[in-house]
Amino acid sequence: MPKRFLQKYIPRPEKLRENKALKILGSKVYEPDLWHMNRKSIAKACWNGLFWAAIPMPLQMLAAALLAIPLRANIPLSIAMVWITNPITMPFVFYFNYLIGSLFVGDDSDRDFHLSVEWIWAKIEHIWLPLYTGSVIVGMVVGLLSYIAVLVLWRMHVIKRWKNRKQNRKKKSQA
Repeated sequence: MPKRFLQKYIPRPEKLRENKALKILGSKVYEPDLWHMNRKSIAKACWNGLFWAAIPMPLQMLAAALLAIPLRANIPLSIAMVWITNPITMPFVFYFNYLIGSLFVGDDSDRDFHLSVEWIWAKIEHIWLPLYTGSVIVGMVVGLLSYIAVLVLWRMHVIKRWKNRKQNRKKKSQA
């Protein structure tokens, strides 16, 4: 299971306390639940990370880490999920968000989208509302879908392991 593999790379609480950069976040960031991998913290981390990945802003990882604390979500996964939007995927994701926002805001004036920095800066006053509206909508929907998917898939995995364990006990008792 990926959980065991990933636990090797998640820092231990003792190591975290040694990191001086984390001290500005206060004592809450050292709570073990924020670094532990369980069904609910992973599901919340997926929601949190994918929500912030959809929002075009600087310091998305910091926003995801800060929101992970009150959500009680896994901090490393929250930060990692933000990288779904990276320099390669960002133009496609944000253009999709813009199109979704245009449907909700009703702004069809800039359908002649051009993927260039010059065009974006020239049209920023017209595209910011549909872009951010679409980004929030897409972030909420994708985040919610990932949250539900993690809960369902985790539960299915646990049920499968229970069944396998039960079958193995039956085989051992019959032998």
